[in-house]
Amino acid sequence: MGGFFGAVAHQDVTLDIFFGVDYHSHLGTKRGGMAVYDRKDGFQRQIHNIENTPFRTKFDKDVASMKGHLGIGCISDYEPQPLIVRSHHGTYAIVTVGKINNTNEIVEQLFKSGHSHFLEMSGGDVNATELVASVINQKQNLIEGIQYAQEVIDGSMTMLIMTPKGILAARDKLGRTPVSVGKKDGSYCVSFESFAYLNLEYTHEKDLGPGEIAMITPEGVVT
Repeated sequence: MGGFFGAVAHQDVTLDIFFGVDYHSHLGTKRGGMAVYDRKDGFQRQIHNIENTPFRTKFDKDVASMKGHLGIGCISDYEPQPLIVRSHHGTYAIVTVGKINNTNEIVEQLFKSGHSHFLEMSGGDVNATELVASVINQKQNLIEGIQYAQEVIDGSMTMLIMTPKGILAARDKLGRTPVSVGKKDGSYCVSFESFAYLNLEYTHEKDLGPGEIAMITPEGVVT
């Protein structure tokens, strides 16, 4: 299945991302990743194989070199993520949790609309997170793109998209997977499982409803 954690604040959130993602380690065994955004240094990202070494051990040294007031991370049971995408929407980082049953149909549709290629993973499969980003990029803005992705995907897809302005959190349209938001000291977080932020001294703010898309910034949460 996999799990994710994101945080936004006026101060550095790298440690919160590190521990928040680590609390989801029981949900995935293949890849772990973190991405943060800093106004001066821009996007920074690290992805590691965690099949034989725990997330915390793999990322312990990375945390010392990463800094950002926005951040997302994930434990993945298959594909490497977060991905950093540059498109007509600007640059953003994206993580996803879910299952796409009609991958081949979507890929063929994107090829017909002018999409040139996808980077294959080992085994010849398309990275599901890259596929979701490609679908989103077909529309004029990220909100319309997320809604379009939820329409064309047969299955379940929940995602976080981090832009320089904040984190867009989108729950799958049927509510099969959870998305919870927490708050502490002028900062907010978004998590696949709420116990991750409760362990980090956040208090529960809200749960996103099925199909809900929310923009999370240090100032608040707006649906």
